[in-house]
Amino acid sequence: MADPNPFSDVRQPAVAGRFYPGAGATLGLDVDRFLGSDRGAVPTRMIMVPHAGYVYSGSIAGETYARTAPRRRAIVLCPNHTGLGSARSVSSAAAWQLPGGEMRTDVALRDLVAEHASLDVEPLAHLREHAVEVQLPFLRALSPGSTFVAICLARMPLAGCERVAKGIVDAIRAASAEDDVLLVASTDMSHYVTADVATREDAYALDCVRHLDAEALFRVVESRRISMCGYIPTTVALFAAAALGARNTELVRYGNSGETSGDHDSVVGYAGALVI
Repeated sequence: MADPNPFSDVRQPAVAGRFYPGAGATLGLDVDRFLGSDRGAVPTRMIMVPHAGYVYSGSIAGETYARTAPRRRAIVLCPNHTGLGSARSVSSAAAWQLPGGEMRTDVALRDLVAEHASLDVEPLAHLREHAVEVQLPFLRALSPGSTFVAICLARMPLAGCERVAKGIVDAIRAASAEDDVLLVASTDMSHYVTADVATREDAYALDCVRHLDAEALFRVVESRRISMCGYIPTTVALFAAAALGARNTELVRYGNSGETSGDHDSVVGYAGALVI
């Protein structure tokens, strides 16, 4: 099948039928099952959620989203797994197609974020990237009709993370949306190590998240070479959440792929956290 037109106004699904169900009705049922019936209303500034296939990390993502009070807008930050496009970008698409219907980009907020955080508005970094896409069915279920901004970030120095975070905060304030936007950091934890190593190393990173310490997270991941793929977007989101008034965090749950696959010799770690 030919690649979709990257410059289309509607971004087509990249991982439907692989990371999550390709049929809208089945996807809706799965997301509702992951969210469960006991949903909370924690006034969360930010969440950190995994982005693997739902069979592996959907339950942790769902449990995290279920604790979160719905907001009308979200800014979803993810790493650039594919290497395509700009190193720092927002999606240029006006909407993202999903099984069961599309989700609209908040174009006004997107343009403010691009301006204040000096991000490129372009499609290529987002064309095949799964880490935002897998969050959207949860956001759609949590707050039907909500809009979002997709940010894709490659590796950058700590000072760059601080600048991007400040730009995001400035954009949110320029939009008078401080109480209206949920920050979503899309990340998995350690990759392809034993379950014991993943649990030990990920504990260092999660301790920084618990203490709302973005700089410490950045430094511990780099110094210990923890293979947390989304530490850059998580660092940015933590800086931004703190600037917007977040003061507390809560680890919802930690797990790994071996709990599903039975292979504990080579796992990927997953964690869900609330930043309040």
